[in-house]
Amino acid sequence: MLHRLLDRLDFDKLLGQFVYHPKSPLIFNTGFFLLLFLGFLAGYQLLRNQHRARLLYVTLFSLFFYYKSSGLYFLLLVFSTIVEYNFARWIEDSSSQSQRKLLLTLSLLVNLGMLFYFKYTNFFLSGYHALTGQPVPVLHVLLPVGISFYTFQTLSYTIDVYRGQIKALRNIWDFAFFVSFFPQLVAGPIVRASDFIPQIPKPPFISREDMGRAVMLIAAGLFKKAVISDYISLNYVERIFDNPGLYSGIENLLGVYGYALQIYCDFSGYSDIAIGIALLLGYRLPPNFLSPYQSTSITEFWRRWHISLSSWLRDYLYIPLGGNRKGVVRQYINLFLTMLLGGLWHGASLTFVAWGALHGAALAIDKLFQKVFKPGNNWLVKLLGWLITFHFVCFCWIFFRAGTFEVALQVIHQISHNLRPDLLPAVVGSFRPVFALVALGYILHFLPDGLTFRLEGAVARRSVLEQAVLLTMVIWLVIQIKSAEIQPFIYFQF
Repeated sequence: MLHRLLDRLDFDKLLGQFVYHPKSPLIFNTGFFLLLFLGFLAGYQLLRNQHRARLLYVTLFSLFFYYKSSGLYFLLLVFSTIVEYNFARWIEDSSSQSQRKLLLTLSLLVNLGMLFYFKYTNFFLSGYHALTGQPVPVLHVLLPVGISFYTFQTLSYTIDVYRGQIKALRNIWDFAFFVSFFPQLVAGPIVRASDFIPQIPKPPFISREDMGRAVMLIAAGLFKKAVISDYISLNYVERIFDNPGLYSGIENLLGVYGYALQIYCDFSGYSDIAIGIALLLGYRLPPNFLSPYQSTSITEFWRRWHISLSSWLRDYLYIPLGGNRKGVVRQYINLFLTMLLGGLWHGASLTFVAWGALHGAALAIDKLFQKVFKPGNNWLVKLLGWLITFHFVCFCWIFFRAGTFEVALQVIHQISHNLRPDLLPAVVGSFRPVFALVALGYILHFLPDGLTFRLEGAVARRSVLEQAVLLTMVIWLVIQIKSAEIQPFIYFQF
């Protein structure tokens, strides 16, 4: 019987799962990752009390995880790790301030130069061609997955060592563990060294509450990504943005609302899974989303959306530019420049730059409005603030999603010139499952935070068997709904 079972197994296909293929990255919502992670957990439990062996085991698994996402570009991660480990040590050991500055400058040049080459070379070459008309070469450069995330992470470490806020690590395996930690490696959250490194020497401890919260986060993340985000993307949003001129204004408007939910569920879903997996291993990552569409101002939105990035931009770009220390006008300029560069961080396209510029201008206007008018805090002010903020954010998502200004302007034109609200019942009726999930997604998003915490607590009080059943049900639902093709997380491209 065992012989017949072995004959049925396609070992070539199984072994092929361990080899990099650009169309089959190793992501959280695939069956192969689930099986691999269960095997990894078994080994992790055996090594739980063996500090060095455990760190090496997780680091090697993390490098394999990144290899499955970017192929031989995992060597780039190894290179970045070795370089920044040594730069930080040299900076800390140097007694000369001028030498420290030189080392920090070299570190910035290496990191930003690497990011510039892989992400922006063709963008600036095409810009040069557009301005001068001179022919330029087109380089076939593959963007390594997550390079923006781990570059920012290593940069913040070296800068913090230079500022004297943390001590440089003296064991390269500790640093490699910090940089490559697989749950957040390719799409965040961007983890600060000051938050994560103190956890490394401690024995990992998982309380019953931690276990329940981890299960809840992983289940919620899988549901948001693989059920809500992927379904509404494949069955509605992609159709609209692929050719907005074929659809009425109301269909385009619903597509924009759908994308706002899609990108939130996709990215916050990844963050939830990453935080949950890290918690299962005994490590705590910072929260990355706090119901951002509940915001009543654009300033509040950026306190709730992609918190690890917005706080990174604040501490390592906005404040070094001068922050609010050099007058009101300079503060507004600094806000605008910070978000402009934040938009460029997301991708080498003028649409991302426009998205960042819109948010930068809005942050400056919001600061000015709050300073001049000092609006009250009653329910009407909050309602108006929410309506304006939500629709402004959705308007900006058009440029973020469109890819080109032509597509973005088509979407805006259809909404502003061909709205046709009378078509709403017919559109919703034609895509009933899509809009049922959109409605569910927004309802869950607007649940009070207290209710969410109580739900996490309720799951934490359940038995391990009941928690396993909950997670199994969500995985089964994902398998039933997911498309045949793997849908990578949106932020993998950044």
